[in-house]
Amino acid sequence: MLLRYPTLSLATNDTDHLALLAIKSGIKHDPQHVLDSWNTSFHFCQWQGVTCGRRHPTRVTMLNLFSRGLAGTLSPQIGNLSFLRVIDLGNNTFKGLIPPQLGNLFRLKKLLFDNNSFVGEVPSSLSNSTGLHILWLGNNNLVGKVPQQLSALVKLYTLVIHSNGFTGGIPSFFGNFTSLRILSVTRNNLGGSIPHTLGQLYNLHHLSLGSNHFYSTIPPSIYNLTSLQVLGVENNTISGNLSKDIAFQLPNLKRVIIWHNKFTGSIPFSLSNCSNLLLLNLGDNGFTGKVNIDFKKMSNLWFVALFMNSLGNSEPDEMNFINSMFNCSKLEKLYLGFNLLTGVFPNSISNLSSHLITISFYNNFIYGTLPFGIGNLVNLELVDIGSNQLTGIVPSELGNLQNLRYLFMEDNYFTGNLPKSIGKLQSLLELGLDENRLQGHIPPNLGNCNCLLLLDISVNNLTSPIPVELFQLSSLSIVLNLSHNYLVGPLPQEIEKLKSLTALDLSHNELVGPIPNAIASCTSLEYLNLGANSFQGPIPASMSVLRGISDLNLSSNNFSGQIPKFLEQLSLSSLDLSFNNLDGELPSEGIFKNASLISIQGNNGLCGGLPEFHLPKCAIVSRSKTGSRTSCVIPIVIPICSLIVIAMVLFYLFRWKIRKAQAQLAEEASDVQPFSRVSYGSILRATNGFSQQNLIGTGAFSAVYKGILKPAYGMVAIKVLKLGNQGALKSFVMECEALKNIRHRNLVKVVTSCSSIDFQGNDFKAIICEFMPNGNLERWLHPSSEQEVDFKEAPLQRLTLCQRVTIATDVAHPIQYLHQECEVPIIHCDLKPSNILLDSGMVAHISDFGVAKFLPLKLDERTSLGLRGTIGVWPWR
Repeated sequence: MLLRYPTLSLATNDTDHLALLAIKSGIKHDPQHVLDSWNTSFHFCQWQGVTCGRRHPTRVTMLNLFSRGLAGTLSPQIGNLSFLRVIDLGNNTFKGLIPPQLGNLFRLKKLLFDNNSFVGEVPSSLSNSTGLHILWLGNNNLVGKVPQQLSALVKLYTLVIHSNGFTGGIPSFFGNFTSLRILSVTRNNLGGSIPHTLGQLYNLHHLSLGSNHFYSTIPPSIYNLTSLQVLGVENNTISGNLSKDIAFQLPNLKRVIIWHNKFTGSIPFSLSNCSNLLLLNLGDNGFTGKVNIDFKKMSNLWFVALFMNSLGNSEPDEMNFINSMFNCSKLEKLYLGFNLLTGVFPNSISNLSSHLITISFYNNFIYGTLPFGIGNLVNLELVDIGSNQLTGIVPSELGNLQNLRYLFMEDNYFTGNLPKSIGKLQSLLELGLDENRLQGHIPPNLGNCNCLLLLDISVNNLTSPIPVELFQLSSLSIVLNLSHNYLVGPLPQEIEKLKSLTALDLSHNELVGPIPNAIASCTSLEYLNLGANSFQGPIPASMSVLRGISDLNLSSNNFSGQIPKFLEQLSLSSLDLSFNNLDGELPSEGIFKNASLISIQGNNGLCGGLPEFHLPKCAIVSRSKTGSRTSCVIPIVIPICSLIVIAMVLFYLFRWKIRKAQAQLAEEASDVQPFSRVSYGSILRATNGFSQQNLIGTGAFSAVYKGILKPAYGMVAIKVLKLGNQGALKSFVMECEALKNIRHRNLVKVVTSCSSIDFQGNDFKAIICEFMPNGNLERWLHPSSEQEVDFKEAPLQRLTLCQRVTIATDVAHPIQYLHQECEVPIIHCDLKPSNILLDSGMVAHISDFGVAKFLPLKLDERTSLGLRGTIGVWPWR
């Protein structure tokens, strides 16, 4: 039987009792039934979460409702619990304002409201609780500036306000909290510079200022905090160098987290003396030079991230820092991608920690072979060594990595066969071996990787039929890309197993036969590319159920028959049926209403459709009641029509041969895969470091280089924006906006674009276009002796009258398309000979939409183009 508490100090008893009942009334959801005990059957000191004092046994000194799943608002009457020392409401769903009445609790030592949904500003009345030791308000929706009145809380040793919406800067009075051990303000909207007064917090162990808007440099006073164990300033715009003596000034460092800032200079060698270091993340900055840290003393280190810097100086011993990691027995993650590291992987990589989970050297200049000993790192889950210059065979020892989930080795020079041992990796989720020089068969036992979501082995030299086992991988849901190989044979019926696949690319192979009706089971497909094969027969009606497909490419095959009407019903954004044997009337609904979204050239049997397709009208078959009159006219009309038709056929055959040769050259030069990833490093290599030998043009906003971006694309033109020039970024945005929804045979074809950062952390933007071997029209109209050198294979000659008329026609067609046929009319605003490019067949293409203008759709809208482009005339003489 529960004992009743004595009725001493009855009024005080009622005060706490009524306050607790008010708190209960504000709680609307209690999944753990904590508040069931808050009733008259028990004294309130026996209620769950309520603790009363020893000296004052009927007064509440602690309210602990941490992580009880409670939802509701906090009653202002909590301010009547005047003996409270601890309030812990963390990890619930309290919402609404923090009651200002908390300022009545002058005895309060600990206030923990983290992981709730409180809103509004922090009440300045909290300054009355001058004895407060812990103030934990993280992970709420609080806003506004930190109140100046909180400067009275000089006894704080923990202040956590991260993951809110606080604005302003860090108040300088924080430097008066000399007892502070933990200060965390990450993930807010705080800005300005870091106050130097924080250097007065000599007892500080944990400083987290990440994910705000701080700039300038780290104040030198911070290096006086000899007790500091955690330094976190990540995801800001802080610049400058790290102190070269950082390890001696901050000898107790365990975590250094400064990624995504603008730090420059070399990584301090003194970090080698941080023997307590657990985590080092210097990624996404502008550090340069060698990785000259000696990791031998860091036996507890488990995380190293130096990615996205400009580390490397091409010295022979550049990769030797790996040798010093042999003693890092707890190392789990190693990120060094997106740098300038040059050299070979040392064999010591096989001696790294057996706990290693992640290793990434993506996008560097590492060459040589991949050490076979990598198979010793049996706990690896991610290996990313793509976009380097590695050679040799793919080690079969990779089959030992039974925990491997992600394997990326694309864009290297690996040769030999794809090892069968990869089929042993039953935990594998994504495999990227594209853009190498692999040969031989695709191992059928890849079908044993029954967790595989993505498989990309495109752009290799693989032969033989596609193993049926690949199509039985029902787990494939992201990408299956086997394009640009030499695969043969028909498409297996087992394709019906790929019910979850989003993107399938089998283009540029030697596949034959019809598309099996089983493809109807691939109902999740959004992208399908079967182009450049030898498929034949009609486009199957079974594809009509692929309602989610948006991009369909069946070009350069032997498909025959009529274009099926069901294509009108699909929500397509791109359709390529060019260079087949299709005939009959072109559909007129759906995507066929927009000539810029489809390609049908090379199908000589088609008729009808929009005028933009320039197809002949379809014949209309009808019976005439005046047969006798018709029979008299026919002998006269037929010979005349025959002569006209013969002349037209000869003319169009001549034009078609020119266009076909042109199209083939253009396809070789600029055919792009939808899954290609063009990085700054790839462009840097393609242009030989943006050398003058590769420079083919320059303007106010950009410079244009030629280069072979990847072997499969041939020569391309790379337009690099000069982002330091005012208006360059706007020019890039305008050109992308203008080109994303227009398509015409006389507009320069965009291969892809790159929006990234360079190795110094600066913004980098480029547009990659098809390369025009005959340069621009300006060079042909006004050739110079220097320009003669640029055209060794096609010496400059005076343009004939026929060529001039043809070029003028080639220019007129896209201008008429831009002005009259686009959904939103576009004015080029800078049409001049230097922006008219000529391909190998002397066909003109308009380029440079950097100052283009979209016209308003309504007639009564007003717009002012102002003065744009280049002033001048067309020198056709």
